[in-house]
Amino acid sequence: MIFEYFPDTDTLYISFRPGPGADAAEVAPDVIFDYDADGNVIGLTVEHASEHADLTSLSVTRIPPLAA
Repeated sequence: MIFEYFPDTDTLYISFRPGPGADAAEVAPDVIFDYDADGNVIGLTVEHASEHADLTSLSVTRIPPLAA
């Protein structure tokens, strides 16, 4: 999973899995899901991110163990 913030557009993108997007849909105001060709969600865009989230820190808990 990759988090990318673009300050020039105040956009946060969270990539769940690599691969090309085939479709996108706004599921809530300023929240867009990106889908692959099979209809799986592969990413999430939050427009005007600083209005919706505290971007000053990132805390991660309960990360699954990496496969050996």
